Amino acid sequence: MESSSILDSLGVEIIGVMAPVSICMFLVVLLTYSLSVTSDLQIRSAANLVYMENPSDSTTVKLEGSLANAIVFVVLVAAVTFVIVLLFYYKFTNFLKHYMRFSAFFVLGTMGGAIFLSIIQHFSIPVDSITCFILLFNFTILGTLSMFAGGIPIVLRQCYMVAMGIVVAAWFTKFPEWTTWFMLVALALYDLVAVLVPGGPLKLLVELASSRDEELPAMVYEARPTVSSHQGRNRGSSLRALVGGGGAVSDSGSVELQAVGNHDATRNVDYNAIAVRDVDNVVERSPPVVEIPREGHFASAVSSSELSTAVGSRGEIVVADEEMSPLVELMGWEDNREDESFEKGIKLGLGDFIFYSVLVGRAAMYDLMTVYACYLAIISGLGCTLILLSVYNRALPALPISIMLGIVFYFLTRLLMEPFVVGMATNLMMF
Repeated sequence: MESSSILDSLGVEIIGVMAPVSICMFLVVLLTYSLSVTSDLQIRSAANLVYMENPSDSTTVKLEGSLANAIVFVVLVAAVTFVIVLLFYYKFTNFLKHYMRFSAFFVLGTMGGAIFLSIIQHFSIPVDSITCFILLFNFTILGTLSMFAGGIPIVLRQCYMVAMGIVVAAWFTKFPEWTTWFMLVALALYDLVAVLVPGGPLKLLVELASSRDEELPAMVYEARPTVSSHQGRNRGSSLRALVGGGGAVSDSGSVELQAVGNHDATRNVDYNAIAVRDVDNVVERSPPVVEIPREGHFASAVSSSELSTAVGSRGEIVVADEEMSPLVELMGWEDNREDESFEKGIKLGLGDFIFYSVLVGRAAMYDLMTVYACYLAIISGLGCTLILLSVYNRALPALPISIMLGIVFYFLTRLLMEPFVVGMATNLMMF
């Protein structure tokens, strides 16, 4: 039978990643327009440690200073990433988890709180300080728990990941224009080298996490598949066949595109669909028949908390499902109770959300035409990256293609397309 094309199985996965990215960019553009998150007051940060851009500076000074800022920023990112690799190598996993929790709490509470207050002031919302503090505190605590605690609905976790990207991207749009463009280009190049070059910090972290079969210490958006496990296996999606643990992290929160695949043929079995095999016959509890592997391997893959087994007189293996709450089944939250080795969706790092949104936020400071062009370029680049991900079966950086296309389309639109369109419309040659 003729094998299906890769594109036949990419639709759901691509939409699952592009939808939250589009929402994040759209809300950052709204914040840029309505709240005026950019201002003349510059904030000293890791992105402008060397040079504070001044509008009166010459082009040469801006060029040299912005380049120095970008180099220093990337060096800091690489240094912190190597520190994370070392901590993860020596199994300081709890420390890294606490660091991520603190980072999420700090971003939502302080940076998000500042944007929250700006919204209240801009729209003149009548609310007292006590109520404002309670709302912000609950929002921050719920966000921190939803991103790192177990048993949380995946939809809530995804919403808070998008919210985190919006908050950080809105603050990053405060950077001066020249520094922003050089920083985006430098991060895209660093992303390419760190993931693909042997010995790169992100590549080392991916390989280490894959060898230990552990989750990466990072803030990632996970696009869960919308089809059931055995349907996905029957369909043979190319994205789910990728090498497991293919992802990477940097200190800026940038985790590369990752498709979690089969860590082990036995461990990826849907235990709620295991068939009961007998010496003489086969009694199926669900359509797919799963061969039971050798005893030792099977015992290592099956958790006693998930399954109860009984050996019959003729050697059959009977597998009983764990009790599942009807509410959990009804609301579709059962994926939170699955084993970590179960099939998951594509993972996109929080840093990718941030820098995509920073680019369109910078474009929004000029006009909407550049926003449309940059958005289409970023989405096209992300789609190309997803296709390459399914073709090469390895972790790929998500920034280079999208960022480079976005920057090229920004300047083409600003320098060529806008003068042409405005000139044609002004002379009544095009409406």
